[in-house]
Amino acid sequence: MPSRARFLPILEWGRSYSGKTFVSDIVAALIVTIMLIPQSLAYAMLAGLPPEVGLYASIAPILAYALFGSSRTLAVGPVAVVSLMTLTAAGSVAPPGSAEFIAAALVLALLSGLFLLLMGVLRLGFLANLLSHPVVSGFITASGILIATSQLKSLLGIRAEGGTMPELVAGLWANLGDTSLPTLAIGLASTAFLFWVRKGLKPLLLAAGLAPRAADLLAKAGPIVAVLVSTVAVVALDLEAAGVRVVGQIPQSLPPLTVPPFDLELWMTLAIPALLLSIIGFVESVSVAQTLAARRRERIDPDQELIGLGAANIAASFTGGYPVTGGFARSVVNHEAGAETPAAGAYTAAGILLAALFLTPLLAPLPVATLAATIIVAVLGLVDLRKPVEVFRYSRADFAAMMATIAATLLVGVEPGVMAGVATSLLLYLWRASRPHAAIVGRVPGTEHFRNVERHDVITNPRIVTIRVDESLTYLNARWLEELVLETVAGNPEIEHLILMCPAVNAIDASGLESLEAINRRLADAGIRFHLTEVKGPVMDRLRRSHLVDDLTGAIWLTQHEAFAALAGARPPEAADAAAPPRPEPAPRSRAA
Repeated sequence: MPSRARFLPILEWGRSYSGKTFVSDIVAALIVTIMLIPQSLAYAMLAGLPPEVGLYASIAPILAYALFGSSRTLAVGPVAVVSLMTLTAAGSVAPPGSAEFIAAALVLALLSGLFLLLMGVLRLGFLANLLSHPVVSGFITASGILIATSQLKSLLGIRAEGGTMPELVAGLWANLGDTSLPTLAIGLASTAFLFWVRKGLKPLLLAAGLAPRAADLLAKAGPIVAVLVSTVAVVALDLEAAGVRVVGQIPQSLPPLTVPPFDLELWMTLAIPALLLSIIGFVESVSVAQTLAARRRERIDPDQELIGLGAANIAASFTGGYPVTGGFARSVVNHEAGAETPAAGAYTAAGILLAALFLTPLLAPLPVATLAATIIVAVLGLVDLRKPVEVFRYSRADFAAMMATIAATLLVGVEPGVMAGVATSLLLYLWRASRPHAAIVGRVPGTEHFRNVERHDVITNPRIVTIRVDESLTYLNARWLEELVLETVAGNPEIEHLILMCPAVNAIDASGLESLEAINRRLADAGIRFHLTEVKGPVMDRLRRSHLVDDLTGAIWLTQHEAFAALAGARPPEAADAAAPPRPEPAPRSRAA
């Protein structure tokens, strides 16, 4: 791809844009716009911001991503998890809804955008790998539970504050007696309807003869029906007078031009939350983008995605929005509705702009309970309670990281939850790297393969011990390897040769080299020759620059089979006699795989 198209993908797909593509994109944009309007309002209120901010965050950011993003179907905008993180981060410096809080949200968007842009330019997309899949899954599950619980107050028509599960539950319990029955009726009806729409509407439409694709898209537009019906009910029955809280007047305007305040203390306070927010948002977004691209046998560039998301967040900060990322539900709808290029996102932005200019008066009587139901149904789809069980069965260490993330997120807060997950993952990684898997191996009869003596019926020789190490040799495990070798040969006078089998050793750092040299000396003192087998080429290149190759008491062999056959004697290893006199050893060689 030319360098200009690398940073502006629109130069690539724009050249082949056609009338047919335009029709596909405009249809997809119409469907996503209908879906995005109530979502934008709901997620802005979840973030502690006025509802119109959600609309503003769905205009300029989408246009910016259409210019710089590499995914053809990713739909950028407000999402639940990022909204919750925004509420937590901005809420640490100002009360939700205040002018200072809104300013903090703008700073968060700007800082997140700058972090993402910098990582993209420097091609640092790999930094997202600090968040393992179990940690991300645990964080999203815990966040979904927190978000759903936080929306129960709007469903009940009561007040309940808090950023952790204990605080939310305590607040809900303390104010339960103030429940508004009309609000509860609207909330429960909307929630039940939206859950039914997700599972029951599509089969009904298919039975009525509708095409599968059309039935699926109509089912995903269910929130609009809930919005319309509940709004009409509020107006017709004058439910606002009965205590039903409504969205209220939303300004009819273009997105305002805003300038995030440059307050060094505020920027320093929000820097870490913004970094966490940008990484979480990127991981969520790139996962969706890669999944959808694979369906069409397309590819995305993760580093370019960083630039696209960075541009989107910077655009949000200067147009009255707040942090955004790619949303799973709306991206899937965009994909299934037939979007061909990022232009569909630009058309969606135009649709949201028209809604902000002309439709907002119609949304004033929209009950907040309906928006809460929309959020609850959306985020509960993110909660996967089966995943911890699956991870527990597969890996206890990953399960520990996942549960640490879930527990910290629910009990302490969103940011501590992410940090706890990352810290636990890193600590477990370091622990595993310091004690890697190793096995004493023997030859599988009739083959040249060597396997673990504890798992297979293999051929061994009492004069020869082979240790296979399944990890690179670094400062983390260098001393462990020395102890393992010395423990293996201790009290066994029959051993004459010790072979370190290295097919999984991709690197040996300076500490690892010193340990190999120490092992060579100590084995020599015990009258045991030290050999290496199946050393990879890049590793061998570095070993040649050391003294180990010249000082090695044994040899470096191309294959384990070659070494075992030669050291066991001229006869096949099956017939080799442990008491047979040793044959002359080959001179040390520097042959490597």
